[in-house]
Amino acid sequence: MLKEFRDFALKGNVVDMAIGVIIGAAFGAIVNSLVTDVIMPLVGLATGGVDFSQMMVVLKDGMPPGPYASVAAAKAAGAVTVNFGLFMNFIVTFVIVAFVLFMVVKAMNAARRTKEAAPAAPPAPTPEQKLLTEIRDLLQRRA
Repeated sequence: MLKEFRDFALKGNVVDMAIGVIIGAAFGAIVNSLVTDVIMPLVGLATGGVDFSQMMVVLKDGMPPGPYASVAAAKAAGAVTVNFGLFMNFIVTFVIVAFVLFMVVKAMNAARRTKEAAPAAPPAPTPEQKLLTEIRDLLQRRA
């Protein structure tokens, strides 16, 4: 059973998939940091200093009652909040990841099309075909 598991784990597809998942997780972290640390602060600056990650609607006050300076303060007080600013951050992250994946798939499809579109060279004639061609040519010259 251990040998069977080892054979399964070392198959090319499983290893490729594992590498893809690891790279995908790292890419997701990079895009998340790009959105959180670069894009949204620039958007906030353009909209008058709004910090989107702290935008929320308090549904139910906690103890002590609000207003709360941050999402963390609201959670610490036990308030029930809808954190639509964080949701907007995740939407921007999703759009960036989806666009990059679209571009990767588009490039792979284009590469696949060029590979399929290139016709294969016709096979070289066999020695029998060459001999038959010579015989045909000789017979045509006699006639």
